[in-house]
Amino acid sequence: MRRVTLLLLTLGLLAGGCSSLNFIKRRLPPPTQGPDGVTFQFFSPSARIVQLAGSWPENNWLGGQAQTGSFNVGVMEERPAGSGLWVRTEKLQPGRHQYKFVVDRMNWKEDPNNPQWTDDGYGGHNSLIDVR
Repeated sequence: MRRVTLLLLTLGLLAGGCSSLNFIKRRLPPPTQGPDGVTFQFFSPSARIVQLAGSWPENNWLGGQAQTGSFNVGVMEERPAGSGLWVRTEKLQPGRHQYKFVVDRMNWKEDPNNPQWTDDGYGGHNSLIDVR
């Protein structure tokens, strides 16, 4: 009897504890092409700034910062403010492009919602988008 009570108590604590944990990440669609360009989305509720870095010439993995003198290349907009959902629409030429999200100017992240990727040459992956 004591063993059954202990088991039920343990299961109750686990069930109650797990329901309050948020270990399921918000699922977003991969980049989508529309009339205004390709829309990228990234969920990061704790980020203060998120940038889209990519292989297209205007961005050049945020290398455009040196050309423009601004650190705001590829800055995404949080919509709605405080939601943790970061969005940016880019006009991209047809072809295959690689990209990553840069969180708080330091943490480079592949797109968790895009199954297409390639080796980044640094032990990680770059996400891929084919623009038609």
